[in-house]
Amino acid sequence: MAELEGLEFGKSDFVLLDEVTMEQFMENLRLRFEKGRIYTFIGEVVVSVNPYKQMDIYGKEVIEDYRGRELYENPPHLYAVADAAYKAMKRRAKDTCIVISGESGAGKTEASKYIMQYIAAITNPSQRAEVESVKNVLLKSNCVLEAFGNAKTNRNDNSSRFGKYMDINFNFNGDPTGGHINNYLLEKSRVVQQQEGERNFHSFYQYQMLQELLFRSDELLKSLYLQRDPAEYAYTSQGASASNNDSLCHKAVMAALKVIGFTAEEISSIYKILSTILHLGSLQFTNDGEHVIIVGEDTVKHISELTSTEAENARKTLLYRTVATGGGEVIEKGHNEKEASYGRDAFAKALYERLFAWIVGRINSVIEVKDYNPALHGKNTVIGVLDIYGFEIFDNNSFEQFCINYCNEKLQQLFIELILRQEQDEYQREGITWQHIEYFNNQIIVDLVEQPHKGIISILDEACLTAGKVTDTVCLDSMNKKLGQHPHYTSRKLCPADKTMEFNRDFRIRHYAGDVTYSVEGFLDKNKDPLFQDFKRLMYNSSDPVLKEMWPDGKMSITEVTKRPLTAATLFKNSIIALVDKLACKEPYYVRCIKPNEVKSSMLFDDGRCQHQVAYLGLLENVRVRRAGFAYRQPYARFLQRYKMTCEYTWPNHLMGSDQEAVEAIVNQHGFEDDVAYGHTKLFVRTPRTLFTLEQERSALIPILVLFLQKVWRGALARMRCRKLRAIYTIMAYYKCYKVKAHFWEVERRFTNVRNMADYGKSVEWPTPPAALVQFHRITQHLYRRWWARQLIKNIPPSDMAEVRAKVAALSALSGERVDWGYSRAWERDYLAKDSPLTSTNFVRITKELKNKDQYSQILFSCSVRMLNWFNNTKDRALLITDKHIYRLEPKKHFKVQKRIPLDSVVGVSVTSGSDQMVALHTASQDDFLVHLQRGQLNPNQDRVGEMVGSLTDHFTR
Repeated sequence: MAELEGLEFGKSDFVLLDEVTMEQFMENLRLRFEKGRIYTFIGEVVVSVNPYKQMDIYGKEVIEDYRGRELYENPPHLYAVADAAYKAMKRRAKDTCIVISGESGAGKTEASKYIMQYIAAITNPSQRAEVESVKNVLLKSNCVLEAFGNAKTNRNDNSSRFGKYMDINFNFNGDPTGGHINNYLLEKSRVVQQQEGERNFHSFYQYQMLQELLFRSDELLKSLYLQRDPAEYAYTSQGASASNNDSLCHKAVMAALKVIGFTAEEISSIYKILSTILHLGSLQFTNDGEHVIIVGEDTVKHISELTSTEAENARKTLLYRTVATGGGEVIEKGHNEKEASYGRDAFAKALYERLFAWIVGRINSVIEVKDYNPALHGKNTVIGVLDIYGFEIFDNNSFEQFCINYCNEKLQQLFIELILRQEQDEYQREGITWQHIEYFNNQIIVDLVEQPHKGIISILDEACLTAGKVTDTVCLDSMNKKLGQHPHYTSRKLCPADKTMEFNRDFRIRHYAGDVTYSVEGFLDKNKDPLFQDFKRLMYNSSDPVLKEMWPDGKMSITEVTKRPLTAATLFKNSIIALVDKLACKEPYYVRCIKPNEVKSSMLFDDGRCQHQVAYLGLLENVRVRRAGFAYRQPYARFLQRYKMTCEYTWPNHLMGSDQEAVEAIVNQHGFEDDVAYGHTKLFVRTPRTLFTLEQERSALIPILVLFLQKVWRGALARMRCRKLRAIYTIMAYYKCYKVKAHFWEVERRFTNVRNMADYGKSVEWPTPPAALVQFHRITQHLYRRWWARQLIKNIPPSDMAEVRAKVAALSALSGERVDWGYSRAWERDYLAKDSPLTSTNFVRITKELKNKDQYSQILFSCSVRMLNWFNNTKDRALLITDKHIYRLEPKKHFKVQKRIPLDSVVGVSVTSGSDQMVALHTASQDDFLVHLQRGQLNPNQDRVGEMVGSLTDHFTR
């Protein structure tokens, strides 16, 4: 068992108590209640203590924690037993049942709701619509049954006043396909009488409160002839008043009725019947001389209208009884006042009982499995949920408590038998020698109640069948005579010294849960449960189809001879025997509910009350049965997984032939050989002390193992991170290498054939380089451009190279600055020698003289210019630029040198961005001069600025 709860919360399984005593049991139960642990195991039985507060242990996350887990893998919970029942049903195709028992206010109804919600939550993962519909009806049926079958009592605000057993059918996939509900012993006497502080069934109050909420006018209430205040009616004014919560509850009931499939007409009939019952309680009878009459005939008219019957027939049924004589003659016998009141109350109780039975039947007609073919749909398995009353011991115990306690005797008998049978079956499966377990067999008490001809029920039936006036006292005398020697029966007559019982009234049965004193008053009437046939015929002849359906026995004629109907006790006995037979063929799971106190406090734990419940639920006996052989058993693999760290031969993993051998090694190392037994698949431990010793050693080792595992895991994480980083860097290196190679391959592919292209690959787009090759890419592009330029230049004649260099230099200087700088024409350089044949002879002569004198190598540029001075005067001059000097010549005086400037004194040239031919030469001595280059006579649009700038730039660059 996974010990998920610390020792401060007590033992999570009562089987593991050091000693099985009431003191230790109660101490553990109290400790867990005070610590908020309301569930405790007894093996596979869940003991539940009502917390009287909302607890956050039922959400979706908790459901997921218990889904598919073994019983002891999580702390005790209702979900654990629900999942165990579901797994047994699904895995082994075995019918199972969950039996919920406990006294009123112990939390049975809430437990059944949580179990149903859990089963609904874990089924139908594919969300099939038809399965979801079945689940919704099963869940909503609880709401409807609570409204019509529950009531406020002094012990419980929502007490179930009937027993309920619900079968849920599942297909081979484990999805619900339908179900069936059985109800047992509805407390119909509550309809006409309630104790102080208690209420009638919820339905009476919810309906009236709903009208106030939904209908501002009184139209609907008037149609039912009702007042808003329940205190106006005899059947709802005896105990507590209506609650503010009734209207909200009724909203849920109405929604549930619609989900289940009740029609509007059926819902209307339901509330007409409820209204009829309330009006019946208002009927009063009085004597008018020789006859009994009804006070207020209007009420009879209201009843007849609500039941769709004739007013006169309703009045006669309330006042007269039709009797058939032996000769077939039919006579009407009038009631006295007492008989009329008795008949009215019996009719009201029967109406409500039949209404409740009809509602249950209507729900069953919706949820029952239809068109099921085992050959086609697979095996149909069942989970049963039984929410039944626990033992009731009041100050005044009557016929209802007698039936309820008899039911608990039968269930306790089944409980012990099934627990023992389960133990015996498991021992046989595992090959463990079975030892006999002593336990109290309550068969003797069951026989006292139900044995034919000798039991109390038989004596009651015999008294009811006896002709003449047989009283409850006469019946008690008969029981004293026939049962006087029985060890579990006594009365004041048999034990005169016992003054706790009244003469001619009380008898006592020594139940397994304790002695219960019953008052025999009213036993015979309640057992006969008489209802005059006139009421049955009246309802059968109603024009309301719902009412007619509820009273099929009303179709018999008054003269028709029928068998005497079975008594209430016999009917209840037969239904309980059938229920026990049904449970006996299923694998049972138990929820035992305990009420911690009488004041509904979440803080108070009443030792006396709880001890009494522990006794009559047989919980101590259950623990003893569970521990009589072996207190603890576990599959070898699970035991080994939990305790392998306590043995050096099994930690971390064993090398033995089987898990059983490894478990034997653990047991032998700790010296527990004499306290265990080895089954085929499980280890059986006899005493809890052995288990606690293992747990203590495991608890001591866990911190050490945790630190060791943390150390190993941290090291593993660090190594994994290191390996990941190495892998990342290796991948990065290979990837970079690949990207570099891929770039080279792509460049090679694109530029493979550039030598044969007309533009030598200038139009080829370069691929984007990886980050590592950006610098290399720039160098490669530069090399390519140089190669491309070389390919172009090598085809240019040497005589044109000077012009090409000058144009390249001009391009670098003027690109983007001037639109046209003469790049598209041939550059002559020495225009003075070529422009005018008349002056060229003189110019050539002068250049030869200057060459001899100044020793220049070549003429860079010559051109006719127009000079512009500071006074805006212009003069025509000639400009000669050599590699040594710049000369300003006078063309009219045979090109006489006017000014000579060393070329290395020129620091800059300025031109405009327009198409004009203005050029400013800047010198280091700031002796600048401005000239306007003259275009040739043959080419008046010729731009010579670019040629001059290019020649100078190329010269200075070289």
